[in-house]
Amino acid sequence: MAHSVQQLPYDLTALEPHISRETLEFHHGKHYAGYVAKLNAAIEGKDEDKLSLLDLVKKGPSTAYFNNAAQTWNHEFYFNAFSAKGAREPSGDLAKAISAKFGDFAKFREAFNAQATGLFGSGWTWLVLDGKGELAIVNTGNAGNPVNDGMTPLMTCDVWEHAYYIDYRNLRPDYLKGFWEVLDWNVVGQHYAAAK
Repeated sequence: MAHSVQQLPYDLTALEPHISRETLEFHHGKHYAGYVAKLNAAIEGKDEDKLSLLDLVKKGPSTAYFNNAAQTWNHEFYFNAFSAKGAREPSGDLAKAISAKFGDFAKFREAFNAQATGLFGSGWTWLVLDGKGELAIVNTGNAGNPVNDGMTPLMTCDVWEHAYYIDYRNLRPDYLKGFWEVLDWNVVGQHYAAAK
């Protein structure tokens, strides 16, 4: 099956000033759309064209199409967690789990930011449930996805420079400040509830 470019669930200006229209035009409209197009070209006419996007990712990094499949999945997961007016902090069971694991939400953010700023080069920083069902913060390089290590993604931050260079130049810490202003914890909470 051909994979389609998912439309954003918000207007291109909805996340300003934290993520600009221009960034979304390039990041979603060119980078992400490019991964979708390359994935479709790589699997066209092959057995893999019958698999879901997540199943393609789960086939692992040894496949010729993994980078484009994983980058497509990662970007859709990333873009769909944003909202102009969403919850800016977790609530309910997820809030309790974060406090139990990290001390409180502020300490969780500090730990997440440290992981995200400390990742050398391009990649992703994730909040996941690990193989034991415990919350963890992990980094993956390039197109990596934690599902290939038996983890369940709850949310992610894209730390490839194309995610932030237009708005923040090379200042990844400033991008992270904006990231927290648009991340919708209602969406993350839904992922957590589904995983549990």
